[in-house]
Amino acid sequence: MNPNDNDDSRSVALYWDFENLHAGLMEAKYGDGAYAKQDNRFKVQEPLIDVQALVELGASFGPVAINRAYGNWQYFGRYRDALLQSAVELIQLFPPGASAKNGADIKLCLDATEDISRFAHIGTVIIVGGDSDFMPVAQKIKAAGRTLIGIGNRRNTNKHWAKSCHEFRYYDSPGRGPQH
Repeated sequence: MNPNDNDDSRSVALYWDFENLHAGLMEAKYGDGAYAKQDNRFKVQEPLIDVQALVELGASFGPVAINRAYGNWQYFGRYRDALLQSAVELIQLFPPGASAKNGADIKLCLDATEDISRFAHIGTVIIVGGDSDFMPVAQKIKAAGRTLIGIGNRRNTNKHWAKSCHEFRYYDSPGRGPQH
């Protein structure tokens, strides 16, 4: 029997669209548009995400083999300790302009697609983010026979993206873990 056929030995790949989740929590706390304001987006951010709770959720599906967060880390330094303690690999993205969008989404999708084709032991893919941009990668992940779990904010998660996942959890407040 191939060890990759045993679900107990299947690993988890966890991909974070970090800025997307942080922005949703900031808007939940301070109101719609709070993060998008020029003076707010390009400054050091207060920590709102419970990194450990999300990593623990990922680990509940199996051993975490890949744990990558995408963002412009010059603004998220206050998360440093939580990210290091949770063994999150930080993927630095510098937006080419003030209105640049989707850089994290594109890189995340490319990495997830490449990883599921390279690593047969990845059984569950978890994407933390609420964008409809993740729908094409959802189709690829499911076509490859992997389980797809999505996590995002209720207020800014695209409903079609949430439905394209095998399971979706909403993460709306820092004090509470992800909810169904």
